[in-house]
Amino acid sequence: MTPSFESAPTPAIDVAGVRFAYGDIVAVDDVSFSVDTGEILGFLGPNGAGKSTTIKMLTGQLRPEAGNIEILGMDMPGQREEIQARLGVCFEEKNLYLSMTGRENLVFFAKLFGIRDFEAEPLMERVGLSARLDDRVSEYSKGMRQRLMMARALINTPDVLLLDEPTDGLDPVSAIAIRDLIRLEAERGAAVLLTTHDMHEADTLSDRVAFINQGTILTIDTPDNLKLAFGQRAVRIRTRQGDGVDEQVIPLDETGAEDRIRDAVSAEGLMTIHTEEATLEDIFVEFAGRGLAG
Repeated sequence: MTPSFESAPTPAIDVAGVRFAYGDIVAVDDVSFSVDTGEILGFLGPNGAGKSTTIKMLTGQLRPEAGNIEILGMDMPGQREEIQARLGVCFEEKNLYLSMTGRENLVFFAKLFGIRDFEAEPLMERVGLSARLDDRVSEYSKGMRQRLMMARALINTPDVLLLDEPTDGLDPVSAIAIRDLIRLEAERGAAVLLTTHDMHEADTLSDRVAFINQGTILTIDTPDNLKLAFGQRAVRIRTRQGDGVDEQVIPLDETGAEDRIRDAVSAEGLMTIHTEEATLEDIFVEFAGRGLAG
């Protein structure tokens, strides 16, 4: 009997060797990556690294000079209209109609997708804007406009979400609301590509992260794998000693580490215990030689 093998599922986003230049300036150079259904891939890099240019190629705004892009098994830009009907996009630049209400903005874009009898209330409730449904967008704060942008990206229940710096410059409450929404969309089954220079956001949201710098992907892996590979396995313990504070860092791979940790945590005056690990920004600097802020 011939054994049967299940083939690996096709990625929702499959990018192979794409390149794009603005004149003599190469913005994206031989970039390859994939995003699976239900996965969040964080595209992490400083301003000007090539993140937004990559998003524009994925949406069909720019045509790659080399390489191939497949989204949901279709060629971009060859099948751009079919793909765009199944995309949700949230750009850093907000292109909302300020003189219209939140409801009117969503209804207008629903018509562009051919959605009839669209009800804006449930979607506005998801982004915490139901109380401002019929207020003009010109009266919205920056955080509210960004949440409206997210609501607009979800009008067509997209199979792929492309998010370009979705929480940049937002207050903590608005940023948390948008991150929660992104997680829920991935759990629903959407493939999410999230570009950001915020290492904390990438760490908390992403299943995998891709470091991009000067148009080139440096590495792709899970945040945990990267931190284990490049971080220090150690525990930092702080205890109060009279009027001062004693701090010791105990490497976990060192002989006798368990006894030292046990003695430290059982001592009087224990204040804090923290694991020592590299941040994604630390790791990015290892690869690129500069920080994520650019």
